[in-house]
Amino acid sequence: MADDAASLSPALLQRWPGLGWALALALLLAVLVAAFAVGKFPVAPGDLWQSVAARLSGVASGLPPAVDTVVWNIRMPRVLAGLLVGAALAAAGAVYQGMFRNPLVSPDILGVSAGAGLGAVIGIFIGLPLALVQVLAFAGGLLAVGAVLAVSALVRRQDPVLVLVLTGVAVGSLLGGGISLLKLLADSSTQLPTITFWLLGALNAVSPRDLAATAPALLAGLVPMALLRWRVNLLSLADEEALALGVPVTRLRVVLVAAATLSTAAAVSLTGIIGWVGLVVPHVARMWVGPEFSRLLPASLLLGGGFLVATDTLARTLAPIELPLGVLTAFVGVPFFILVLARSGGRE
Repeated sequence: MADDAASLSPALLQRWPGLGWALALALLLAVLVAAFAVGKFPVAPGDLWQSVAARLSGVASGLPPAVDTVVWNIRMPRVLAGLLVGAALAAAGAVYQGMFRNPLVSPDILGVSAGAGLGAVIGIFIGLPLALVQVLAFAGGLLAVGAVLAVSALVRRQDPVLVLVLTGVAVGSLLGGGISLLKLLADSSTQLPTITFWLLGALNAVSPRDLAATAPALLAGLVPMALLRWRVNLLSLADEEALALGVPVTRLRVVLVAAATLSTAAAVSLTGIIGWVGLVVPHVARMWVGPEFSRLLPASLLLGGGFLVATDTLARTLAPIELPLGVLTAFVGVPFFILVLARSGGRE
C-alpha cells in the first residue's frame, strides 16, 4: 500500500491538485469528531454539533450541563493541544529532515527534547509547581540548542551540518545522563513516578491556561517555517550551489533551527516528550504529496495534528487507565517506519 501511495499520489495530484488536501482535511475532521465523541463519557455527534452551534451563537444548548462541560472544559483543551503539538513536531521534523538532508532526523536531533526534559526533571525534583516546571522545560530546550550551536561554532570543519548533528547527539547524551542521575536521586514514592510519566508525554494535564501560555510560542515557531517553506528546497543542494543561487545558507539555516527549536521546546514543555511524531509524519506526508517542501510542510501540519489527536484518543480509551502518549507513538511509529524503509529500499 505504501508503494501504491508513493507511485499514485503524484499522478493524482497532477490531475486533481486538491484531492490530497481534501482527503487530509476529511481525515482530520473525522479524527476531531471521534476525539470529542468517544471516551468514558460518550458524546453523540448530534449533541456535539448542537453544543458547538450553541456556543457559536451564544445561546443555551439545551443539553445536560455535563455534555457542555465534557466538550468545552475537558476535551477541547486536549484536542487543541494535540493539534498544535502534533503540527509543531511534524513541521519541525520536516524542516530538520530537509535542512540536514537526512530522512532519519527528528526534532530532538539538536538536544532540544533532552534539554527540556532535564529542565522539567529539575523542576519536579526541587518541588516546583507545574507552571514553573513547564517554564524550566521550555528554557532547558532553548539552552540546550544554544549550547549545541555555540559548541559547533567553535569546531571548524568543512561540513558544518555534520558538526551540528554530532554536537547535538553529544549534548543530548550528556543531558540524558543528567536526567538519569536525577531519577536515581528522586524520591521513589512521590517524585520518580511524576518524572517518569512526564518524560513519556501526555495531554491529560493540559489546562486552558497552559494552552494559552504556550500557544504563542508554538505559533511563533511555526510562522517562520511556513513563510520560508519555498526556500527549504534549496538547502537540499550543496552549500556552494545554494550560495551561487543567491540563498544566504547560514542565515536561513539559523532562522529555521531557531523556529523549529522554539516550536519543539514549547511542545515538550506543554506535553512532555512525545517521540516519533516528527520522524514518521513527514515520511507519510512525503508519500502523500511528494518531496516539494511548499506542499510537504502544510501536509505535515495537517497529518501531525491529526495523528497526535488520534493517538491521544486511543490513549484514553484503550485501557482502564490512561496510557502515556510516548508509548503509543512508539508502538505505531516504529513498525510503520520499518515498513516504509523495507518497501522503499529497492527504489532508493
